[in-house]
Amino acid sequence: MTDSENDNPPDGYVPSNSRGPYTTHNGPFFHKVTEDGFWHGVRVKKRHCNSRGITHGGMLMAFADGLLGTAVWRETQTVALTVRMNSDFLSSARPGEWLEGTARVTKATRSVAFCEAELFVGNRPVLKASGVFKLMARHKTPD
Repeated sequence: MTDSENDNPPDGYVPSNSRGPYTTHNGPFFHKVTEDGFWHGVRVKKRHCNSRGITHGGMLMAFADGLLGTAVWRETQTVALTVRMNSDFLSSARPGEWLEGTARVTKATRSVAFCEAELFVGNRPVLKASGVFKLMARHKTPD
């Protein structure tokens, strides 16, 4: 699939238009909200890949970081900064495949949140990540 071809997201996904410049440049990204949580997705393009033709590890980690940050925002309504992120690469994604993922907060205190993310192509796990995020209390959305 070339970069100019249709991204063809699965049913339920809509374009994510509120991303920062770095993420917007690497997209386009899509999202959906279900009863069980939220999902982000992207159609893998050649420009997302390394010299071996598989999705670059940095791209996968940046995608997972966005998922983790979204989970923290949805749970705490607070802007948060990544303190630490650990990733386990389980398989690869290739151009044309739909890469999607979800994340959840496992614990949140007043100052930090702990979370986990999973990325998939179909039912195949691609990456698991965990993170610690610093909650920026002065940016909390009022109740």
